[in-house]
Amino acid sequence: MKKIIFIVTLVILGFTSCKKDIQFTKDHLDFSRDTVLFDTIFTTIGSTTKRLKVYNYNNQPINIESIQLMGGANSPFRINVDGVAADYLQNIEVPAQDSIFVFVEVTLQVNNQTNPLIISDSIRFRTNGLDQYVNLDVWGQDAYFHNNELVEGTWATDKPHVLYGTVACGYPGLDSNKCLTIPGGVQVYCHKNSQLIIYKSCLDIQGTLGNEVVFQGDRLESFYDDVPGQWWGIRLIEANTSNIDYAIIKNGSVGLQVDSTQTALTLDMDNTIITNHDFFALNVNAGANIEATNCLIGDAGLVGAYLFAGGEYHFDNCNFVNYWPGSRGGPALLIKNYWEFEGTTYCRPIIGEFANNIAYGTIEDEYEVDTLDCSVTMTFFNNYWKRTDPYTYPAYGPGHIWSGNPAFYDVSLRDFHIVNGSPLIDAGNSAYNPGQDIEGNVIMGGGPDIGCYEYQP
Repeated sequence: MKKIIFIVTLVILGFTSCKKDIQFTKDHLDFSRDTVLFDTIFTTIGSTTKRLKVYNYNNQPINIESIQLMGGANSPFRINVDGVAADYLQNIEVPAQDSIFVFVEVTLQVNNQTNPLIISDSIRFRTNGLDQYVNLDVWGQDAYFHNNELVEGTWATDKPHVLYGTVACGYPGLDSNKCLTIPGGVQVYCHKNSQLIIYKSCLDIQGTLGNEVVFQGDRLESFYDDVPGQWWGIRLIEANTSNIDYAIIKNGSVGLQVDSTQTALTLDMDNTIITNHDFFALNVNAGANIEATNCLIGDAGLVGAYLFAGGEYHFDNCNFVNYWPGSRGGPALLIKNYWEFEGTTYCRPIIGEFANNIAYGTIEDEYEVDTLDCSVTMTFFNNYWKRTDPYTYPAYGPGHIWSGNPAFYDVSLRDFHIVNGSPLIDAGNSAYNPGQDIEGNVIMGGGPDIGCYEYQP
């Protein structure tokens, strides 16, 4: 019996002697970046998730003794290490020639500051007694937040304004005959699906050259600079006479929708850019009256400017330009005065005057008129309409251009200034000379150039 016990003991010792401890490298870690930097984010709005990659370039595994968010539980930053969310983790093994991910997010609290501020923290990686740090930095910006609320009066200019849900000046059954004034320089950032509605009230946007009022999404990372559909848009419903001057409205679904009117003039819009919207940049509906000068109505996934179901339209020295990168459902400018409902066709009168405008883009026909004769009175002076089959109605008269290259500076950059040799130069009608272009350049020489940009030698 003793012999048997002795043999078993030897076997156990043999197995034990074959097991070796993992030999960890005594080297250090490498990182995909030394600083995780967040662009400006607004207080209370969480950031996108940034990614940090931690490498073990050695031929042996490495043991990270600890990973610590130095600000701890009070830090505005949050970290997640390969699926584990914590501000302190221990003994993370990284195999040889392998890596792990660290994900970082940040949410800032209201700071009652008007100017942006930098907030910093760091992550400490302790390996073999050596401490290595990755910095965390964020630009924080406080703002005025409007969350599903009624607004009126004049917005302050010291901080940006952020819209959530439906923000309205006037609202059916609640309010009307108010006015919202937005002074020059105000930045309006709009959360996903948010919209600004003006109902039986007025909107007065008072931007100036170099001090424009800008509407865009509330994601400020550079990735979102040209992503459409980040918010819904601005809608005027039976509005009192409104004014938009020097505004930039971008990256929404329908940039500006103007529905019907209470007054002789629904909207006077000048020196404004509306571009990069999922459906329409400008949609004028159901009898609205709009006057626009020196405006750029740009890229849209369906129609750039859709003037639908009748109304009164006066457009002078405007660019309707659609270089939407994918397929789209219509031209840069479409005018239609009828619609069908339950088998019946309805039609509304149109009064229109168009002078010194251009409709151009990537498809063959960037200008279309589809009307029924229920009182259509439109006149056209010295426009450049891109069409394969030019309209020959008397209303178009002399001075129109129907084909050829307008010689824009760089459409890939959406730079629609015109260069030397452009057929748009001095081709406008002098009776519709606005005096200066959208950039404040004085119009000199013969007639004005067609479009919102005057050629600058």
